[in-house]
Amino acid sequence: MGHLDHAAFGRLTPVLSDAMACVGAALGLRCTVRALDATGRSRRNWLLTAASAIGSGIWTMHFVAMLGFGVRGTDIRYDVPLTVLGLVVAMGVVGAGVFVVGHGGDRVRSPLIGGPATGVGVASMHCLGMAALRLHGQVRYDPLLLGLSVLIAVVAATTAPWAAPHIHAPVAVAVAPLLMGAAVSSMHYTGMLAVSVDVAPSGALPGATVVQFVFPLAVGLGSYLFATAAFVALSPTAGERAAYASAGRPAAPDGHPADAAAPPGPRAAGAVRPRTP
Repeated sequence: MGHLDHAAFGRLTPVLSDAMACVGAALGLRCTVRALDATGRSRRNWLLTAASAIGSGIWTMHFVAMLGFGVRGTDIRYDVPLTVLGLVVAMGVVGAGVFVVGHGGDRVRSPLIGGPATGVGVASMHCLGMAALRLHGQVRYDPLLLGLSVLIAVVAATTAPWAAPHIHAPVAVAVAPLLMGAAVSSMHYTGMLAVSVDVAPSGALPGATVVQFVFPLAVGLGSYLFATAAFVALSPTAGERAAYASAGRPAAPDGHPADAAAPPGPRAAGAVRPRTP
């Protein structure tokens, strides 16, 4: 059995992978909250952004962590189509869960439906990423640890969308993505602890090395996440837009907007009544 190394570069890859998971979770949660306050096309666009952010963050987290993965006695390659399929599945299934949350009428029950779907999408991406692995030997999995990793993904994906619309304190808003990112990282490394490899030297390995293909794609997706983070940070919320619109109206002497309807009731004191002939 080959010796597995999950941190070939020390703490660098675990820390970077956790950071990517946290950034993706933060963006996804904020975009989901923005979507719940929007309607029509704006809601759809926010939900699509949330799905792409969460999916990209999870996929990037997985393969940044895999930069530090090695097996003694064999090289490692990745099947390119399966690797890309993992990214597509992550965005697609996570997107389905996010749309259930965003379009569900009940903000308590909808996450209980969309959350598990999102968690299954996270676990599916992990399994596809591992299926894309090419090495000299046979990969085996401990079913209990693998099942535990799926459970962690489902619980994290269910809890975060449920809590996001109900959390408004700045500390809680900052902590929620950190907890979700930590849960995604825990899912990954729990799943990796389930892996064992029986090394059997053979011919040349097909596929691309992690530096040739996965690393450039991970860097590209990471750049997308940070650019999206800047867009979300600079984009005004619905409340801010309403405040800007209200501030832009000319005000009457009493402080009310000039086009505001007059309050019902009797005339104000001191109003001049027309004389009757």
